[in-house]
Amino acid sequence: MAEGDIYTKDGTVDFHNNPANKNKTGNWKACRFILGNECCERLAYYGMGTNLVNYLQLRFNQGNATASKNVNDWSGTCYLTPLIGAFLADAYLGRFWTIAGFVVVYILGLVLLTMSASVGGLTPHCDKDSCHPTTVQSTVLFIALYMIALGTGGIKPCVSSFGADQFDESDDIEREKKSSFFNWFYLSINIGALIAASVLVWIQMNVGWGWGFGVPTVAMAMAIVFFFLGSGLYRHQKPGGSPLTRIFQVIVVTFKKLNVKVPADKSLLYETTDEECNIAGSRKLEHTEELKLFDKAAVETENDQIKGLPSPWRLCTVTQVEELKSIIRLLPIWASGIVFSTVYGQMNTIFVLQGNTMDQHMGPHFQIPSASLSLFDTLSVIFWAPVYDQVIVPFARKFTGHERGFTTLQRMGIGLVVSILAMVTAGVLEVVRIDIVKRNNYYDLKTIPMSIFWQVPQYFLIGCAEVFTFIGQLEFFYDQAPDAMRSLCSALSLTTTALGSYLSSLLVTIVTKVTTRHGELGWIPDNLNRGHLDYFYWLLSILSLLNFFVYLLIARSYKYKKVTGRSH
Repeated sequence: MAEGDIYTKDGTVDFHNNPANKNKTGNWKACRFILGNECCERLAYYGMGTNLVNYLQLRFNQGNATASKNVNDWSGTCYLTPLIGAFLADAYLGRFWTIAGFVVVYILGLVLLTMSASVGGLTPHCDKDSCHPTTVQSTVLFIALYMIALGTGGIKPCVSSFGADQFDESDDIEREKKSSFFNWFYLSINIGALIAASVLVWIQMNVGWGWGFGVPTVAMAMAIVFFFLGSGLYRHQKPGGSPLTRIFQVIVVTFKKLNVKVPADKSLLYETTDEECNIAGSRKLEHTEELKLFDKAAVETENDQIKGLPSPWRLCTVTQVEELKSIIRLLPIWASGIVFSTVYGQMNTIFVLQGNTMDQHMGPHFQIPSASLSLFDTLSVIFWAPVYDQVIVPFARKFTGHERGFTTLQRMGIGLVVSILAMVTAGVLEVVRIDIVKRNNYYDLKTIPMSIFWQVPQYFLIGCAEVFTFIGQLEFFYDQAPDAMRSLCSALSLTTTALGSYLSSLLVTIVTKVTTRHGELGWIPDNLNRGHLDYFYWLLSILSLLNFFVYLLIARSYKYKKVTGRSH
């Protein structure tokens, strides 16, 4: 290997800020620590989040609609705070130090949550019939939950991008490995989720909530250890300065030059003359013909170069303009993921409430908690992720000729179709369940004699849809993001989950308000045997179908980004 070939060409550096040596850093030898960290962190997150709706009901006396709304609001916040962490990572701290800082807030939140469930005075007093939380106890609970939401904001958008940074995009062999990384990354998430949905939910429902939240706290401590063990092997992308400032500069300069004419020869637009991009950690982007209005920001006039290099508030490079164009092109794809995330969010709320009404017995003595059914979603992902990587991709490649089997947009579209099937399956099950209630007058039974395992197909389909849409989304937003905005774009993709949770919460609120008028019980009453949960599933099915058709129109017109030059 020639001297120049031992270093990466994507601008990454090692822990000591020297050019990253290909043989000593990155690749799978670094990723095993990142995957271990992600597995333990997700075990912690799902360990306290999967069964949260039941915790709010059992210990804080919240009804179905209120508990579901509170979980959706908290979950949504967990997927909005990544915008904060991503901005700090891309602009100033880099991904490594952002993760290192935010884990402190995360674990402090978990410690406080564990204390609120186990320390006298912080735990609600319970008698035989119900619990009696005080205002202080409720406040401590929500402070802990939202500390966790803030802590996860520095981890979610950075870990997947940090893992992908370990593969040099300019190296054909490493680039192919990077595509596999996203599949294995999502697999590690679901191994953690599997343990959470099975072991931890059982502990919470049968041993106690103190232990049920204490184990996730220990798992998070293990995640921190895993992460720092790999410090000497990681490759780091340099932070490129505030991406929001660069975007704002393009918008400001564009409006300053509204009357300037863009030359027909686009090579006359302003760009730095050397091969390297002037944005740290970024490669130059080729000019594109879409969104021509912003090209005005790169048109050079007599007044732009007064003293030396022009100010970016007077003249922007083509790469800077294309950064903004890339973000704008991503937004329609981003928006189409919100309804999918709404469907995904039903697992921790409506699916659990539906399962609460069904027979949870496995044999004469053991009962499976309804929240533990999400382990079948996890098992589905654990099954489909390697099958997709090892079987579907090579098979599809023979027909499509594409190195990844499907384009990322095709992959996401397949997942949207599967998610529609999941909602239809859940709706059909509810129709059957309600029919059993009506025929046998089971209206006031807490659980009807119908096995909870009839829910397995809807969980399994959601898991299959995740492998196509969520993993495709991770890869798509990393690939199509400007180099110096990758954490921010990863965070942007995560906000679809946040907005999906908020949309789910909004739908529950609207449906409850509309369907309880004139004294009616509504679609989602506390006694679901007297409600119409099936109508709610049909509503989600119709929204998902409409969303899929909109997605097809957007995906057909999308233009993938093109890079040139190298980063510095």
